[in-house]
Amino acid sequence: MLRYLLTLALLVLGAGARAEPQPALAGLGGGETLTSLAPPVADLILVRKSERRMYLMRAGEVLRSYRVALGLVPDGPKERAGDFRTPEGSYRLTRRNTRSDFFLSIQVSYPSVADSQRARRNGWDPGGSIMIHGLPNTLRHPPEYYRSQDWTDGCIALSNGDMVELWMMTQDDTRIEIRP
Repeated sequence: MLRYLLTLALLVLGAGARAEPQPALAGLGGGETLTSLAPPVADLILVRKSERRMYLMRAGEVLRSYRVALGLVPDGPKERAGDFRTPEGSYRLTRRNTRSDFFLSIQVSYPSVADSQRARRNGWDPGGSIMIHGLPNTLRHPPEYYRSQDWTDGCIALSNGDMVELWMMTQDDTRIEIRP
């Protein structure tokens, strides 16, 4: 039901303006269903931290590209709780949350076994709760700040419109590669 409502919101609000035109919209009622109008589902999310870009991929093709904000200390992989870094490595999407402190959120499977072992060797807590999310529900800065700065504690942030599209174009267990 939530996927249906988000799809409807995207169509009504035009949040997917970058998407290819949907000729079926003009003829809605001619046998098309809302499901047939849904965007394709990505099989990989690729994040290039140095570019501040996220790419939704399917069979090696880029479906969408988004600007992202990262942790306050964007260079280097996440090593421990409180380091304000965004992880680097191969993970999965694990859980969706419609009631977070941010506009939608999807959890990333950080820490991996290797992340936990590396942190344990150094006597650190690896941290966790790495999410892909939209803007805070209660803004603490002007909107321009969120568009131009890395501002998260280590998460990957998108605009709210881009977050709706990501939500609709991914499933739990989708692979996410986070690269420097």
